[in-house]
Amino acid sequence: MTTNKVRIKEVGPRDGLQNEKNYISTTDKIAFIEKLSETGLDYIEVTSFVHPKWIPQLADAVDVLCNLKRRKEITYAALVPNIKGLERALQVHIDEVSIFMSASEGHNLSNINKTISDTFPVLKEVVEEARLNNLAVRGYVSTVIGCPYDGPVKPEQVLYVVDHLIDMGVKEISLGDTIGVGVPTDIERLLEVLLKKYPPYLFAMHFHDTYGTAIANIVKSLEMGILTFDSSIGGLGGCPYAKGASGNVATEDVHYLFTKMGKQTGLNAKKLLEAAYFIESKLGKTLNTKQLAISRSEVNH
Repeated sequence: MTTNKVRIKEVGPRDGLQNEKNYISTTDKIAFIEKLSETGLDYIEVTSFVHPKWIPQLADAVDVLCNLKRRKEITYAALVPNIKGLERALQVHIDEVSIFMSASEGHNLSNINKTISDTFPVLKEVVEEARLNNLAVRGYVSTVIGCPYDGPVKPEQVLYVVDHLIDMGVKEISLGDTIGVGVPTDIERLLEVLLKKYPPYLFAMHFHDTYGTAIANIVKSLEMGILTFDSSIGGLGGCPYAKGASGNVATEDVHYLFTKMGKQTGLNAKKLLEAAYFIESKLGKTLNTKQLAISRSEVNH
């Protein structure tokens, strides 16, 4: 069955801001999320319940969620590293939980300080408790194409991690090209292995644009049946544990791509730009996405 609908999941408030050195106030974070809530998005990952020592930018997770004006039609999700993080998330009635690990040992050790095999029991405990509280769980798998420590990552290694997460009861796997080294042939090789065993709807793609190949990788993923994509407004983000990892692919650029391809995103281009300009002003730096650059040039002519 073919469909013209694609789903864009916004990760800017969490994955985007976690790597920014300029601190964004709680009030501005809330205003940012509320601006994103006006764009037509139905999924926003708003923060992380990782220990504040590791990601000081998101230390105000509880305050953000307690004061955010939520819309019923939007899923407000948060990243949760362990059972302690989940307890905090449950206190503020998060809509959905995200867990995370890497497909490569080197990145997993750097990011989580555990081997892959030692990470599974920690995440299983989170998934089981979340599901007891009627919360869906999404799983991020990082470094699915390449690792800054281990080099190229085999699709079979990604499948090994995916198998464990699916067995735990994770409802969707977001496949992350964390350092942005992938090209369409890499994406094809990976998805050929995964889609032999699992249906496309179990996966979302999460691309970073280090070498400018994110859009090409999205098109290849779409051709292979994937309909859900993570992106970050203004191309915000990177990975604090992956040297050279540039920002996520920009939500406004992904929206443009899909719209021109005749796909329905349900998003409002003008409202996306407004949200991007807002956070740009708070960060005090220029965000270099294609749509923002075009918007600026139109204003200056």
